[in-house]
Amino acid sequence: MGISDRKEREKQEMRKLIISAAMDMFIKDGYEKTSIRNIAEKIEYSPATIYLYYKDKDELFYEIQREAFDHLHAYFALHATAADPMERLRQLLKAYIEYGIANPDLYDLMFILRSPMKAMQDEDFWDNCNVSFQFLIDTIGAAKDYIRFSDPAQAAMIIWGLGHGIISLSIRGRMKVTRMDEGEQAALVQSALQEFMQIIQK
Repeated sequence: MGISDRKEREKQEMRKLIISAAMDMFIKDGYEKTSIRNIAEKIEYSPATIYLYYKDKDELFYEIQREAFDHLHAYFALHATAADPMERLRQLLKAYIEYGIANPDLYDLMFILRSPMKAMQDEDFWDNCNVSFQFLIDTIGAAKDYIRFSDPAQAAMIIWGLGHGIISLSIRGRMKVTRMDEGEQAALVQSALQEFMQIIQK
C-alpha cells in the first residue's frame, strides 16, 4: 500500500471515529449538548482535528444524518419484502412509522432539526434521503396497477407525508390528545394504516 493510499485510509478511519462518537453523543445527550469540543474530548483529539474534516457542526450533523438514512434504508430492506406489491407497500409504510417512533432522536435529525440542512446550498440536491425515498418510489411503482395514483413520485410524497404526520404526532407527544394508552394508540395507528391502504387501492 502506497503512502497516499494509507493516508486516505487513515482519513476515512478518522471520519468514522468522529461520526460514531457524534452519533452516540447525539442519541444519548441530544443536539444542544453535542458540540465539536465534547466530541473531540470523547475521541481524545483536539477540536482543531475535527475542523480538519468538518467546517462546522452543521456539516458534521449532515454526515450523521447520512448514517441515519443508511440505517433507515436497511430497515426498509429488512421489513418490506412481500412478493405482493400492495402488501410490500403496506409493510414499507409500517416499517417507516415503526422506525421513526422507535428512534425519535434520529428521526428528529433526519426530518425535523434544521441544523443538518444548513450545510446545504439552495441549489444542492438532498442526497442523504435519496436512497430511502427511491425505495418508496420503486415500491409504489411495483404497485402502480393497484393504486389510485398515476405518478409514483406524487404518490410517494403523499404516503411519506402520512407516515411523517403519524410519527411526528407520536414522538412529540401529540397523540395524548386522545385518552388512550400507548397500546391503544399503536392499535389506532395500525387501523389507520389499513384504512389508508384501502382508500388508495383501486
